[in-house]
Amino acid sequence: MDFRIRESRKPQGRGTLVREREEYFRLMDQGLTNTAACERVGINRRTGKRWRHGRAASGRNKAAKPVRPPLVPQGPSRYLRESDRIHIADRLREKASIRAIAAELDRSPSTISREIRRNGTRPPGSSRIAYRPHAAQARANDRRPRPKPGKIGQSHELRNFIQDRLDLRWSPEQICQALRAGFPDRPEMHVVHETVYQALYVQGRGELRRELARALRTGRVRRKPRRQAQQRQPRFRDPMVMISERPVEVADRAVPGHWEGDLIIGKDNGSAIGTLVERSTRYVMLLHLPNGRGTEAVRDALVATAQTLPAHLKRSLTWDQGSEMGRHREFTLATDVPVYFCDPASPWQRGSNENTNGLLRQYFPKGTDLASHTREYLDAVAAELNGRPRKTLDWETPAERLHKLLAA
Repeated sequence: MDFRIRESRKPQGRGTLVREREEYFRLMDQGLTNTAACERVGINRRTGKRWRHGRAASGRNKAAKPVRPPLVPQGPSRYLRESDRIHIADRLREKASIRAIAAELDRSPSTISREIRRNGTRPPGSSRIAYRPHAAQARANDRRPRPKPGKIGQSHELRNFIQDRLDLRWSPEQICQALRAGFPDRPEMHVVHETVYQALYVQGRGELRRELARALRTGRVRRKPRRQAQQRQPRFRDPMVMISERPVEVADRAVPGHWEGDLIIGKDNGSAIGTLVERSTRYVMLLHLPNGRGTEAVRDALVATAQTLPAHLKRSLTWDQGSEMGRHREFTLATDVPVYFCDPASPWQRGSNENTNGLLRQYFPKGTDLASHTREYLDAVAAELNGRPRKTLDWETPAERLHKLLAA
């Protein structure tokens, strides 16, 4: 609407005065003098000067601060503005769809839907949400200040649940999935794993005990970049069958009975524990090596473990090129299980086993003597690991998945 000078100078409400101020400052921004701008708006020169510079208190006149109309933000904004919320309210009264409103504001439909759900109000006895733009803006402003109290710190029940699972060496992602499964109708008990990590790592929060960080598989109390894996390229007397010659059925994990193996090494390379992981179920078996990790000791431990498995779970074994597998041919002759070797410096070709070795480091820290552990303790560790829910198994445990295979 074009600006027009009002004929009557009597008070006519705040809206008229605001429009006059906006027009005055618009003319001043165009380079007009104070006198010319005041004449066009229809106000006294002293009024325009007071709007620009304010006024000091004198006599019965109170002090007045400089006046400048609120600037209308230009360009896109990450957050919805009050003008956007007014537009949403107007269009909702016109029965416009969410997608139509989103297109008009150049926003995602989910942004508009979430705005109405979070900042709208539901009158008592009504099934529809009433959306009032100024109240919605006030709610958004109240939520914006940072930092906010953490969700874990506000709930003793949630904090105790997470602490108990961390004591059992569960990962944050496993804990968060267990929360959703155990409390499906209580969203206040649902968090994402990043929330747990921040409660452990970020200084000054105090939401979880700092010593719980040592229960994580890395044992770190702060985050740091991943380290590159060591490269080893030993040689064997008997020819190796490389992973490129492994049957295709092994790669898709559809057929059980294909295993990945490796050693975790103890203090000063003087002790070791063998690890076997079934690719389809992620079931873990540990090799007891109290007499060292020589080729004969590893061969005998592998043969003894393979003899405990049913025939349909003995299809193949994938290993890296570690020197401990120097007698791989003898193992194959004794068990009829072919051994395939990964390419040098390619640990991702045994991804399940590498992940499992990381889990096992919670029980067998680096720099410790692994020969001191008994066969019974290794079995207990494997049972505890096989009892953890896994995301890759749709949150079933390896023991449950293996039991289904055996029952079938």
